[in-house]
Amino acid sequence: MTILTLLEQLFNGLQYGMLLFLMAIGVTLIFGVMRLVNLAHGSMFMVGGYLASAGLQASGSFWVAIACALVGSAVLGVVLEILVIRPLYKRGHLDQLLATFGVTLTLNELVVVIWGREPVFMPIPQFLAGQLHLLGVPYPVYRLAITVVAVVAGLVLMWLVARTRFGMLVRAGADNRMMVAGLGVNVVALYTLVFSLAAVLAGLAGMMSGPLISMQPAVGDPILILTLSVVCIGGFGSIRGALVASLMIGLLDTFGRIFAPQWFGAMGNTLANMLVYIIMAFVLFFKPAGLFSISGKKA
Repeated sequence: MTILTLLEQLFNGLQYGMLLFLMAIGVTLIFGVMRLVNLAHGSMFMVGGYLASAGLQASGSFWVAIACALVGSAVLGVVLEILVIRPLYKRGHLDQLLATFGVTLTLNELVVVIWGREPVFMPIPQFLAGQLHLLGVPYPVYRLAITVVAVVAGLVLMWLVARTRFGMLVRAGADNRMMVAGLGVNVVALYTLVFSLAAVLAGLAGMMSGPLISMQPAVGDPILILTLSVVCIGGFGSIRGALVASLMIGLLDTFGRIFAPQWFGAMGNTLANMLVYIIMAFVLFFKPAGLFSISGKKA
């Protein structure tokens, strides 16, 4: 394997890691603020991809596809929070898991009713087609754009949480919901906004993945499993942990699928599929709360 090939896979691992980061910050934001484990997050990824494809087919414009994915995901997030999530705040995590798993099954079947079972494909937009040379490696512009968008989204979210009044209310609501409500803040509306923001992030990830993978029913389920592994490794509620764990998993998964079959033969494919979960088990054995578990006001 040449150096150029290794560099290309390094870039692929970083791009994959940043895509996982977009999903993971939604999960960790919901848990950190609302103490809710959301198994429907992968469905938001799927719905974002389908809405983007529908918008592109209807208009022929990639910008309309982006708007459809983001607005549709935001509206879906608001509806789900009001109808399903809101009654669960005072319930245990088991009830939350069962309810959000039910949402996942419902949305998967709803997609089948609307779009059918056949895979739906999205072309790469013309202005993002082609390649750039990075360190002498020809690399697709679209994959680079995914990395840039994920970095920008992560930075904006960190700024939003750390530097704005909204972020102050989010952090305060995570620490003491009753106190914030006593100060006159509409905590219910705040939670709705947070859940909708997480849905938008998942929809954005699904929309950007459309030209790379085919959209089909339950396409978000494997992504959700990897996302939950990322959050477990990084620490629930920690944005910094989500970033570190996403990059680590993205790189390990990418290189593992290349080197494991070369080193271990036929068994290497199985080991490559297990690698993420082996790493998760190893981390949780020594750090049960994750690498960057929240204590006090740290995140």
